[in-house]
Amino acid sequence: MAEESYVEKIFTFKFPTCTTNQEYTLEIPLKIPYRGSIKELMHRIMTAFKLPCYVETDLLKALEQAVHELTLQFHDEQAEKLIDAARKGTLDIEDIIKNWEKIYKQKTVEYAEPVGTTDEELFAAAYHKLVHSPSLEPILQAEHEFGKAVTEVIQTRDKDIERLTKQQTEETHMAVETLESGSTEKSINEMTARHFEEQSLLQGHWGSRVDALKLEQRRQYRNWIMRLLEEQQTNMLPTPVSSPMIPMLPMRPGFYTINNNEDKNTAEFPQLEESFTTHVGSQMKQMHNIRILTGDVLDFCRTKPNNSGMDPTPQRLQTALGLYSNDLCGLVVLSDNHVGSYSGITKELCSICQLTTEFHFPPIDDQLEKIREDVKEAVAWRQAHHREGSDPQTKKSTTSKSLQTGDVFITRHSNLAQVHVIFHMVVHDSLRSGDINSRHPAILGLRNILKLACSNDITTLTIPVLLVHEMTEDMTVEWCTKRAELVFKCVKGFIIEMASWGRAELKNLQFLVPKGMSEEVFGTLATMLPSIFRVSKSLVFKASSNPQTPKK
Repeated sequence: MAEESYVEKIFTFKFPTCTTNQEYTLEIPLKIPYRGSIKELMHRIMTAFKLPCYVETDLLKALEQAVHELTLQFHDEQAEKLIDAARKGTLDIEDIIKNWEKIYKQKTVEYAEPVGTTDEELFAAAYHKLVHSPSLEPILQAEHEFGKAVTEVIQTRDKDIERLTKQQTEETHMAVETLESGSTEKSINEMTARHFEEQSLLQGHWGSRVDALKLEQRRQYRNWIMRLLEEQQTNMLPTPVSSPMIPMLPMRPGFYTINNNEDKNTAEFPQLEESFTTHVGSQMKQMHNIRILTGDVLDFCRTKPNNSGMDPTPQRLQTALGLYSNDLCGLVVLSDNHVGSYSGITKELCSICQLTTEFHFPPIDDQLEKIREDVKEAVAWRQAHHREGSDPQTKKSTTSKSLQTGDVFITRHSNLAQVHVIFHMVVHDSLRSGDINSRHPAILGLRNILKLACSNDITTLTIPVLLVHEMTEDMTVEWCTKRAELVFKCVKGFIIEMASWGRAELKNLQFLVPKGMSEEVFGTLATMLPSIFRVSKSLVFKASSNPQTPKK
């Protein structure tokens, strides 16, 4: 709201006590016109000043009457000022005309300036049409070949950096050992500075090489897609015999060794899962597929290669077909308040995303950089709209200059295995051990995620049911059961709430349990789920003979 578009008025409320009839006076500043809910404001006043419950009705009536009268007074005063300015000739008519013209162009289609289709929209329409045609196979094959080229360069980069790091470590170790026989602290410091410069130069060299390769691949791929669409529309062969790839050296044996090691590590824990079909809602019930399973959250992002490594994986098929559709897949990832690819699970996610080229959206580094800039504006808005009378914990969170628990930022992806949208929810380490309730910021963050999913065609959503990604020793059976029960019940309530809006399209809901959980605890959680959600059951009717059937 602009600075001159409201005024501050004092609202006065008097009420007596039940025993002594002593009258108390309450004075509260109000911003007029008031844009929020008066009933919610009444509850906030009751809570902040610990007012007795018997004044609730009178306080609500007094607030409604005061806001109504003060709003009318505010508009009357504004109108009088404009009329006086018009009489005196100080009113800028041209400025008013320009403002009205701007509003008409922004809000009315008839007067809006014509906007043509952007290149991104043309490419999206072309890709969506081609992947639902016989051209799907060559498209997936081209993406696979592009991905192999990038992954090979990245593996070579990692080996080169590892070799330099090992060489520098040995050199430093030798210099420290010979410190008394010739080396000095100054020479060691100079050597450390030289090592840092060599590392920076090497990483910069490989970073430029990878970025150049991805930019060239993106250019070739997008031009090839548009050319392929033209060939289809002119009744030429729908599947071209030529690949958009530039000639590459043959792949070396042992490709994807890193991913194979990852598969061996994840195979140490058994894969546990249970699926249910539920009907959620009070009157208009909606059917949902509920699934609970164990695993690593990043397994939904990794593309597992075939044994041969020569053909695209079926996971890419699912991502491609649903990319520009109303059947998107979302994933909730718990991260810290540092928006960047330098630490934590976000660093691992960035490493997975960088293994292949992002053809449809900005690279994840660019998306995170844009989010960092937007966070500054969001935090400034939060601080500016902080209201008096809130509890100390809320005051502390609103005055912080970083993201808080429950805040969510979103990244979009087209080069991951089973995910199109990732919801990064900020959490704190206290979630691992502390007890939380339904009003905890993390639970409210889940509500916002479900709201966004139901409103933006995300029909499959995966949620960490314990609000953690790894099991620790302090997570007892009682703790896991209590946390899962809270998340189950809150998610069910949020789904019912979204369904009442008429926009709930969330069909598949997956609850992810950290790998390493025992089968007994997993069985307890799986048994709890159908008792909280309404599970579909078939009724079996048995035909029986009537003993009182009359004889012939």
